[in-house]
Amino acid sequence: MSQYYDVGDETLWNPSIGASRLFLAQVRLYENELGMASGLGPMDMDECKIETGAFREYTEALVARHLRTGHRVILALSEGFVATVLVLARRAGIEPDALRPDAYGDGEAGAGEFRDVQVRAGAPAPPGQGDGAARERLEALAHRLDRAMPR
Repeated sequence: MSQYYDVGDETLWNPSIGASRLFLAQVRLYENELGMASGLGPMDMDECKIETGAFREYTEALVARHLRTGHRVILALSEGFVATVLVLARRAGIEPDALRPDAYGDGEAGAGEFRDVQVRAGAPAPPGQGDGAARERLEALAHRLDRAMPR
């Protein structure tokens, strides 16, 4: 059995029910974390309709948050999910501005924007996101997942 993630009549992804259930649970978790709707509707009769306007905003906020964090545990926990969302976004014709190499300049979050770092006594500061390491890892994972995610 599988489920469908659709924009209009186009299927963006057709995962197994187990993968779909885990993905949607993470979508809802990050809706709460970001304080915004994802654009992914409820799973109804094994179909989830995606509203691209809200999904664009959600994807942008999610990717930006991921790239701004310097917290290694948060990065590890979120990387696969963010890459999966990125694959769906690209299949829907959405390319997040947050992935532009110049999007954050020196890697600092703007005033009032999310920034989470991991601090440990005696440890060097976490790598800045301005160096592109998190962006490169995310892009590489999204590329691998794109080939593994059936339509």
